[in-house]
Amino acid sequence: MTEAATGREAPEAPAAPMGAPRIALWLTGYLALQALIVGLCLLLATLPAPEPPERYGLSQARLEPAGRAVTLPHHLDTRYTMDDPPLFRLSFGGPPAAPAREAWAVMLPRFTNGVVVAVNGVEILDSRRTPSANRPDRSTPAIAVVPSVLLRPGPNELTVRLLVWGPLTGFLDRVYVGPDAALRPAYERRVLLFETLPVVLAAWQSILAVILGMMWLMRRHEPEYGALAASMALGVTQTFISAPSGQSLYGGLNAVLIASAPLESAFAVVFFVLFLGLKLPRAAALLFLPGLIITVVGLLAGPVPVRRLYLLLGPFTVMFCLVSTAVIIALVFLRRRDMITLLLGSAVTVVLFFWAFDIFSILDVASDRRIFFSRISYSAMVIAIGIGLTWRFARALNQVDGFASRMVGLVREAEDKLRATLAREEERARAMALSNERTRLMRDLHDGLGGQLVSIVALSERQRSGGAPIGEAARAALRDLRLVIDAMDDIGGDLMLALGAWRERIASQLSAHRIALDWTVLTPQGLPVHPELRPGHVIQVLRLLDEAVTNAVKHAGAGTIRVSIETLMGEAGEHGRITVADDGRGFAGLGGGDAGPPGRGLANMKRRAERCGALLEIVSGPEGTRVTLDLPARFADLETGG
Repeated sequence: MTEAATGREAPEAPAAPMGAPRIALWLTGYLALQALIVGLCLLLATLPAPEPPERYGLSQARLEPAGRAVTLPHHLDTRYTMDDPPLFRLSFGGPPAAPAREAWAVMLPRFTNGVVVAVNGVEILDSRRTPSANRPDRSTPAIAVVPSVLLRPGPNELTVRLLVWGPLTGFLDRVYVGPDAALRPAYERRVLLFETLPVVLAAWQSILAVILGMMWLMRRHEPEYGALAASMALGVTQTFISAPSGQSLYGGLNAVLIASAPLESAFAVVFFVLFLGLKLPRAAALLFLPGLIITVVGLLAGPVPVRRLYLLLGPFTVMFCLVSTAVIIALVFLRRRDMITLLLGSAVTVVLFFWAFDIFSILDVASDRRIFFSRISYSAMVIAIGIGLTWRFARALNQVDGFASRMVGLVREAEDKLRATLAREEERARAMALSNERTRLMRDLHDGLGGQLVSIVALSERQRSGGAPIGEAARAALRDLRLVIDAMDDIGGDLMLALGAWRERIASQLSAHRIALDWTVLTPQGLPVHPELRPGHVIQVLRLLDEAVTNAVKHAGAGTIRVSIETLMGEAGEHGRITVADDGRGFAGLGGGDAGPPGRGLANMKRRAERCGALLEIVSGPEGTRVTLDLPARFADLETGG
């Protein structure tokens, strides 16, 4: 049975072995493609993010309590400032005096982790009220409308208190103050890119996780679906679940959420290994150890230990998983050289690049914007995996269709052979039936007509000696021939029809010998109808009755022969009875005693009754002879040549 028939896709056959030069050529091409992808990703990462007009930007600020001037964007050196959060003081000119001036707003494109914004000493924004805005792995912007009563015609003071609870260092991007209509478009574009798009991709990922989970539940022998479903479920958890910014609860719950990143990476490695048809080593279980350790510490210890532990284990685990996956896919591609492996390798390269880019951004090496792309780039790998699974599913369907077509052809071929075999068997059965019927007919003609013809020949040779006339023997032969012909008629299982024709022949025969025929039907229906009745049965019954009448005519000296027909009820059901009785002198008067009538007549009668499955009883005495034939409830099949 093929793999398609069992519901599991057959593994793709490896390509033909290559020599070292060809391997080097394919490896060079693969690495060149990955380098091109890295270049495209770098170009994409350096594209400017949506920004409001330059004239509304505020770059100069005074940092307190340090009491020094800083330029935005600004990176803090510390990861924890909740005890003494820094305060940025900025100044901006108020809106021009007008009867119907437009609303003003304050926009913060990026910050880590939370902010409290005040204008002229009055608080207008606290990001802690929106937990998702404080996630360090998101590039969430913030905007707040400034009430018009707070704005002054001259200089206005803007303060931004930066709250940092790790694990990343504090960061505040350039601040924009101006008309809300001028700032809102840039804010909405950032929300679309850094909030709406990740949520849409995460929703798609959650649907795919449910589908893969159901596939794994239905196909437990393919654990790669379960591993991928678990990886995607962890990614969805990071997107849709946000911990509140309170210190105690945040330290535990958000640490667990952060720990899901190394667990997600470990599940992804397991999926790729199984999906590519490789054997998963037992050491792969160690990939889950860092994530489990971070989870346990996050549940039992305080926020500071778990953040430090994550910085020690989390990035290293994710990096190891990504690099391992990239190496495994590259090796498999060199062996198979198929499109699916190339697509998966390219997707892993995208994720690996943006992960490294985000690490460099955290270390203030790559960019000062603190915009993270790893979570969004992970969706690229999800898309590639979805394409790979769809490709695999379509290929499996093609294999199933091909297998079904081959099975249809084999079934048709088997049906043709079966029809031919059935036709041959039917022809053989017809030939055998004809042969059996021919044998039976030849035996009947031999026993009846053949014997009469022999008698005719003997009589013709002794005619001059005063023997019996040849005409009588010829008439006997003719009667026997008519018996055989009548037995071949289709009587539909009704033996009474054959007995009716037999009565006419017997009546003329007895009339020639001046013997009366007493024909009695004791039951209205006569004899039961037997659908299984065949000509062979009929001729056996008629020959038996002929023998009984012939014995009465030749040897009993009877004056009357009584034939009675009736239907009786027995244990096996209804069965017929035919009785032939005469008023002659019986067997003893012939000198035969208990041995019965002379010749082989009695033995022939018993043999014919046995062939039909009937019971024969012969009673003979001084008052005459009575032959009783009890027909069976169902006639048995005649033996070959019967």
